[in-house]
Amino acid sequence: MNRIDRLRPLLDEPLLVTTPVNVRYLTGFESSNAALLVDDERALLFSDFRYAESARKVEGVEFVEVERALVRGLVPHVGDKVGFEATNLTYASWDLLLSAGLELVPTSGVVEQLRAVKSNDELEAIRRATEIADEAFVRLSGEPFVGRTERDLAHVFEEILHELGAHGPSFPTLVASGPNGGTPHAQAGDRVVERGETVVVDGGAVVDGYASDCTRTFATGKLPDELARAYDVVLEAQLEGLAAVAPGAAAKDVDAAARSVVERDGFGERFGHGLGHGVGLLVHEAPALRPESDDVLAVDNVVTVEPGIYLPGVGGIRIEDLVVVRDGQALVLTSFPKELVTVG
Repeated sequence: MNRIDRLRPLLDEPLLVTTPVNVRYLTGFESSNAALLVDDERALLFSDFRYAESARKVEGVEFVEVERALVRGLVPHVGDKVGFEATNLTYASWDLLLSAGLELVPTSGVVEQLRAVKSNDELEAIRRATEIADEAFVRLSGEPFVGRTERDLAHVFEEILHELGAHGPSFPTLVASGPNGGTPHAQAGDRVVERGETVVVDGGAVVDGYASDCTRTFATGKLPDELARAYDVVLEAQLEGLAAVAPGAAAKDVDAAARSVVERDGFGERFGHGLGHGVGLLVHEAPALRPESDDVLAVDNVVTVEPGIYLPGVGGIRIEDLVVVRDGQALVLTSFPKELVTVG
C-alpha cells in the first residue's frame, strides 16, 4: 500500500496538503511550490511551469499545472469542503480559499502521524546517515581542538560528512566550547577552544533525504569539578531515558525518566529543553519527548534521547543518541562512545 492509500482512511473529507515535506513524503516530489489534494478517488498534484516536467513523472497522482500563485490556481479543482493543514497554510491563503466559497476544516498532524512510523527503507537510510555521522565523530575526535575556533571544527566535521558520502549535513553543525556550551543551541563562532573545558558538538548527516542527529561532549583536559559531576549526571540520565523508550510509552514519561535523574542531583533548572524528538525527512518531527507532550511511542518511531545540563558562564553537557522504538529493548543506532572523551 502506498503512502497516499495509507492516508485515505484517516480523512473525514478531502485534504489539501500544503506542507512541502508532507507533499514530498506522500509523492516523492520535492518543490518549493506544490500542493496535493487527496480524496477517496483522486490525488491531484499541483505545481507551476518551473516544476512541471518533474511533476508529470510522479506516479500515482494526476498532475495539474497551475499559475505560480499556487493556491489561487488550484481553487477550481477543489470541491465545496476541504481539510487544510492548520499549522502550514498562511492566513492569506486561508482567506483566499474562504472567499472562493469553500468550507474549510482545520486539521493537524494527519500526515505527520504517518511520517512518524518509519518503513524499512526509511530506517535503512537513517541507519546509513547515522553510521556516517558516527565515523565523522571518530575522525573529529582525532583532530586537535585546542587553539582552533568553533567554526573551524564545525567546518571540519561537515567536510568529513561529505568525504564519507553524506548528501549533506542534517543542519549546520553546532560546536559550543567553554562558556558557550552553557547555551543549548549556541552556533559555532569565532571563539577559540581552550584547555580544561567542554566542547559540545551536535551534528548529523543526510542520506537519501533522511537525517541523523547526534551530540557528544568532549573535554580538552581536566574539567572543573561541577562540570565533571554534570557529565556523570547527564550520562546516567541518558541511560535512564533510553531504558524507558518502548512501544506504548507516553513520551512525557520517557522525558520524566531522564529528567528525574537530573533533578535528583540538583541540576533540574539547568535542563530546560525536552528529552528528544522524532527524526526523519526533517531533523525535528513527531513524536516529541517533552513534559507537555501527548504523544505515545510506537514501533518504528525514530527518536533522539538527549538530556543536557547547561551552566551559564561555565560550560555545558549534552549526550544524544538516535533510537528506533522496538518491541523489547530500543535499538540504539548511534555507536560513538558516550564515556567522556578527552581531546587535545
